Amino acid sequence: MYQALYRKYRPQTFDDVVGQQGVTQTLKNQLQTGRLSHAYLFTGTRGTGKTTCAKILAKAVNCENPQDGNPCNRCAACRSIDAGACMDVLEIDAASNNGVDSVRALRDDAVYTPAEVKKRVYIIDEVHMLSLSAFNALLKIIEEPPEHLLFILATTELHKVPATILSRCQRFAFRRIVPEDIVGRLNYIAYQESIELEPDAAAFLARLADGGLRDAVSLLDQCASAAQGAVTVDEACKVLGLAGARQTAALMEAVGKHDAAAALSIFNTQYAEGKDLGAMLDELCAVARDLLILRTAPQAGIQMISGICTPQELRTLQPLLSPGELLRITAVLRDTAAGFNASANRRIDAELCLVRLCEPEASLDAESLNARLCRVEERLARGVVPVAAAPQQEEQAQQETAAPEEPETAPEPQQPAPSEAPPGFWPELVKRLKTTLPLPEQAMFSMQDNAPVRGTLHGDVLELQTETEFVRNLINKPEVLRPVADAATALLGRSVRVRIASGKAEKPNEGFARLVSFGEEHPELVELK
Repeated sequence: MYQALYRKYRPQTFDDVVGQQGVTQTLKNQLQTGRLSHAYLFTGTRGTGKTTCAKILAKAVNCENPQDGNPCNRCAACRSIDAGACMDVLEIDAASNNGVDSVRALRDDAVYTPAEVKKRVYIIDEVHMLSLSAFNALLKIIEEPPEHLLFILATTELHKVPATILSRCQRFAFRRIVPEDIVGRLNYIAYQESIELEPDAAAFLARLADGGLRDAVSLLDQCASAAQGAVTVDEACKVLGLAGARQTAALMEAVGKHDAAAALSIFNTQYAEGKDLGAMLDELCAVARDLLILRTAPQAGIQMISGICTPQELRTLQPLLSPGELLRITAVLRDTAAGFNASANRRIDAELCLVRLCEPEASLDAESLNARLCRVEERLARGVVPVAAAPQQEEQAQQETAAPEEPETAPEPQQPAPSEAPPGFWPELVKRLKTTLPLPEQAMFSMQDNAPVRGTLHGDVLELQTETEFVRNLINKPEVLRPVADAATALLGRSVRVRIASGKAEKPNEGFARLVSFGEEHPELVELK
């Protein structure tokens, strides 16, 4: 008869337990020195080794030939406990025996001395399921048990255990197992079972297990049973009904680029393949959460990611989404998933959710406005200025190409040749402007080659050049131009005016820019040629 892998490879000694060295070493020391307690409480999440350590401890206290605190697994007591035939070692499920009558029967039987081994051991699993009256019935015997009696309690919800029980037990906290330890155990089991497990698939299963080794081994068992050849990430996603890291990353990339058509296309492909809508949105929400954690804690956050996408994929997606957008995406996905139970058509809800994620401008709520503002602020901080597309540019270019040649006109008056600025003039000017200009306008002045604003000195006139209307409108204000003129005047030691140069105006007033002179109260408008 086939035996599940997590049962077949359950640790038989403390040294075999993975990821709980602090707990196992303490128990081994107590066994070697004989300073055992009469009651233990093992706490922690599922699949971390609580029941396993309880069974090993039950064997170790009754083993005839212990070895450095570990049971020998060869004597009659160890073999009897492993087979479940020892009547003095009882494992009780508190979920199904949670009444006061069950505890009273246990208390009455516990006073009898063991018949086969040295100590009678009671392992009560999920002890938090006991009723209050059952806990009260258990108090006295746990506080002062007979010498031959040992209680081992295990629970995943410590806060539900009364303080009166906690004070009578030695508590051991089992932590989540790190993915590296889980990967090592999976590779060992795969080697023993002749399963071809790819390294990426092992890491993927370890991340999905969320710190539980039993969950990881069960996932490996399921994938190995369905796979025809090697167990890969794609095969695991197919068997487990997950959308897959690649498709989820592609969907999040479409959301980050505000490409609703691509997002709906990826969603339709996954829906046609039979993927669960709730699982798809949960994976997308987990990726948004991972991106937010990596933005908040770039180094420590690597150990906190959910595992849907690899760190490399997350770093690729990170520049596309600001923190405000990630918070909005998480809120929208959670609200949509919460409404699935009362929804008449979950597919429509999921599609509308994706459209809302890709087009925040379609919503006027505070979260959408904050997400859009965060996106603009982050781009300005990086010096990336979005340029609005002009739909008439191509048509104007065609008209200018087809227009007849105009008669020669009088040459325009030449501007004065650029004068040589002192060394370090522009870097020093940019440095001073960083302390005087408001935050959005500071990003326009930079020493990089692709800076939005560049400056050229023409005698006593500092000409600022820019190629986009967005930047012109942003800096063409007295509160921006006057500090620039003041800073240039202070650096050169003479009165300097500031002028904004631009391309050909498409509207009547676009060919004008403010001319600011040092000391003037009202800047005048001059026409730019």
